[in-house]
Amino acid sequence: MKLKKTISLLSAAVAMCCGSALAASDAKPWMNTQLGAAERAELVVKEMTMDEKLKLVFGYFGMDQEAKKFKRPDESYNQSAGFVYGVPRLGIPNLWQTDAGVGVASQGGPHVRLATALPSGLNTVATWDPQTAFAGGAMIGAEARGYGFNVLLAGGVNLMRDPRNGRNFEYGGEDPLLAGKMVGAQIKGIQSSHVVSTLKHYALNDQESGRTTLNVKIDDQSARMSDLLAFQIANEEGKPGSVMCSYNRVNGVYACENSYLLNEVLKKDWGFKGWVMSDWGATHSTIPAANAGLDQQSGFPFDLSDYFGAPLKEAVLNGWVPQARLDDMARRVLHAMFEAGVVDHPVASAPNAIDFNAHAAVSQKDAQEGMVLLKNEGGLLPLAKSVKRIAVIGGYADKGVLAGGGSSLVYPHGGNAVPGLEPKIWPGPIMYYPSSPLKAIQKRAPTAQVSFNDGSDVAAAAKLAQESDVVLVFGTQWVGEALDAGNLSLSGKQDELIAAVGAANPKTVVVLETGGPVTMPWLPKVPAVLEAWYPGTSGGEAIASVLFGEVNPSGHLPATFPASESQLPRPALDGYPEVADKRFDVNYHEGAAVGYKWFDLKGLKPLFPFGHGLSYTEFGFSGLSASVKNGTLEAVFTVKNTGKLAGKEVAQVYVAPLKAKWEAPKRLAGFRKVDLQPGGAAKASVTVDPRLLAMYDSASKTWKVAKGDYKVTVAADAAGAGAISTVVHLEAVSYDVNGKPLHRSR
Repeated sequence: MKLKKTISLLSAAVAMCCGSALAASDAKPWMNTQLGAAERAELVVKEMTMDEKLKLVFGYFGMDQEAKKFKRPDESYNQSAGFVYGVPRLGIPNLWQTDAGVGVASQGGPHVRLATALPSGLNTVATWDPQTAFAGGAMIGAEARGYGFNVLLAGGVNLMRDPRNGRNFEYGGEDPLLAGKMVGAQIKGIQSSHVVSTLKHYALNDQESGRTTLNVKIDDQSARMSDLLAFQIANEEGKPGSVMCSYNRVNGVYACENSYLLNEVLKKDWGFKGWVMSDWGATHSTIPAANAGLDQQSGFPFDLSDYFGAPLKEAVLNGWVPQARLDDMARRVLHAMFEAGVVDHPVASAPNAIDFNAHAAVSQKDAQEGMVLLKNEGGLLPLAKSVKRIAVIGGYADKGVLAGGGSSLVYPHGGNAVPGLEPKIWPGPIMYYPSSPLKAIQKRAPTAQVSFNDGSDVAAAAKLAQESDVVLVFGTQWVGEALDAGNLSLSGKQDELIAAVGAANPKTVVVLETGGPVTMPWLPKVPAVLEAWYPGTSGGEAIASVLFGEVNPSGHLPATFPASESQLPRPALDGYPEVADKRFDVNYHEGAAVGYKWFDLKGLKPLFPFGHGLSYTEFGFSGLSASVKNGTLEAVFTVKNTGKLAGKEVAQVYVAPLKAKWEAPKRLAGFRKVDLQPGGAAKASVTVDPRLLAMYDSASKTWKVAKGDYKVTVAADAAGAGAISTVVHLEAVSYDVNGKPLHRSR
């Protein structure tokens, strides 16, 4: 009887629960999860008042601004990036926004949010492994959800047109395929936690000097085959809920009121269903911006006016902005919220539930996979644990590892390991995460005498180097948002220090913590160089694990390292140093020939080529065949570990036309990262996106592959390390704007 009574009570409870759920679904049909995002969004829009729609398209900064007499909304999280009101009566939650380029960031101030920092975006892309990018994104998404955020301002894919760009460390390097695939995978990882990720900064925001005033000049074909292709691929791979338009002007029009970028390319050509938000301070109008495709003004009061507040309401009432356009703006925000699961899986702040130890392990693995062994003469690395005297010099290696500056800055558990460095204010503070390489090295060499010198006295550092068996000298380059590097040299007297130490001891290893490429005048004097980028929360441990061979380095460069600034398309950086309010043009005369393509086109020899990366073992490629199946080019090949240690190789597939004219001699057409035991071999295949074999035709909005023979090469870098090649014949084919087949020409 007792059991029957219990079952009856449970049945009644289930009936009540289901009945109330059904009733709620009947009252709010858009809460029916069986419906698609488009239908659900449409149902909500029909129920919304004009004022509710206007609330959804206007965002606030998440921090008080005394100078502008602005107080953040009470419902926002203090020292956060932003906040947008939802529609509570319709079950539509608020949007809580955080910067999240490498982790859950915090605005500076007395109550910073402590979080896990991934290594720099460049490090992640240097892994050439989309699974690693996805895992990092998933970590950030989970941590953001734990802090109560449901919109992440992450997914930076701006191409590295200039290695001096202060935000390169956040982005995906110089190649549209690599950047698009890797950043797209990270976006997909972020949104796996039922939060919205953005894709930014759209578009052609490729330097920080004069970023709010400069005008990029570029033709449609070149843009579609370079920066826009990176965004297009990232959009296809990651399906972000939002796109953030950038500060700069493109061919005379601000990106956030540029109908060509927003309406034509993004929404019409690519079929983007989500919403376009402005960067913080990138809205300049009401009617032009709304009609050109901007869906949401962000971060008020960064802009000069509340353009999408009362002025937008007046514009709609007067018909200057059609009512249908306002409906579309609100619909796009809602579509992304339903698509990502923001409505069905509401966030709630619960930071105590975040597994920071597990997240630190994700960050460490990312760092290990992305560090690039640039040079290793005589097999100096990995270090033997039997080494007796190790000198560690410079770079605050006794304290921690460097991070990049600006809005992406993550504040770590344990605080800043080197507080007080200039600049102390935004885009600072200069942050060192408290993961000391020195301590990690000492842990791995417990019987060795490990001595540290801060490098401030070059002579003293050289003396210590001379007295040691091996030297590890750390070089750092701090860059940040709104600040480009004036040149590619290491700051201060670091080049002098490294040269002196290298001259004093032939067994010198240079470990670089940089935001991107740097010049190395001391390179001939040192046998080993490890590019560690900004290695994140667990960076010290990651560096030491690679130096001692616990991890075999497998990162490959996502960008060319120039020998000097004179090799760049613009040897002098336009607009540097910045002059307030100065309007100027940046002419991308190189067109789509970005990075290694420019170096190939001009016959320039870089310091290190795109794709370069050494290992503690050796690899070989063999058995390459290329064929066209159902109109698609496929390359099949074998990668073999010919050395004595387990390791990973990145096989890079390049294609070059023998007669057809491209923007450059060759393009990266695909890649595979292969993990092999000593003597092990694996067969790999790469299917080539037809857009990478074509020239874009602006008049017809098609990608056209020219009939002819094409050289297909598998190599370990863009300079052809270990290369094997074959030739394949392609017929003339046209593809639509998204790379889908149209018809075959004869």
